[in-house]
Amino acid sequence: PLIHVVDLDGAFDGQPANAETVKQIIYNSSVDIQVGGGIRNLKTIEAYIKAGAFRVILGTIAQKEPEFVAEACGEFPGKIIVGIDARDGNVAIKGWVEVSDQRATDLAQKLESYGVAGYIFTDISRDGMLQGPNLKSIKEFADSTERPVIASGGVSKLSDIEDLLALAPNGVEGIITGKALYDKSFTYPQTLELLNRHAG
Repeated sequence: PLIHVVDLDGAFDGQPANAETVKQIIYNSSVDIQVGGGIRNLKTIEAYIKAGAFRVILGTIAQKEPEFVAEACGEFPGKIIVGIDARDGNVAIKGWVEVSDQRATDLAQKLESYGVAGYIFTDISRDGMLQGPNLKSIKEFADSTERPVIASGGVSKLSDIEDLLALAPNGVEGIITGKALYDKSFTYPQTLELLNRHAG
């Protein structure tokens, strides 16, 4: 298991807004943490990694300044993943308030050569809606890259997780769930039981 932490205020502000809170989560957690939200420079990446973050997520800046991704991957090999949010296949940025004309699959292919460790792909039309993941768009994205993909958005029941586990051969190696756990649609122990069964 991995805890996915996003500084949403930071994503809107363009700089970390809750860095100390995030660091406290890292310090007090017994599992790996990946951190994103408002990360726009190497100093912030270094601070989170020194605090113990397993990986750092780059979002908006990856679309705006892809050369920064290359620089970050060079400085922190294996520690940089890119969060690509999409609506109807196009990249959404700035906390989802803007949708660009760039295809998510094209951005993934471009960044792959820079050495990113993987991607978090979110179909924002499904995130938080508890309507089930958009399996077609997730598969299309995963098929477009050789890097591992973590799927995010729309998980509302255990069968959604089963559907996403079936995309493992396509490169989907992880699944993010949040609202469904908060709403108690299913429990963390139930999820672990499902994953253990699937692992055989």
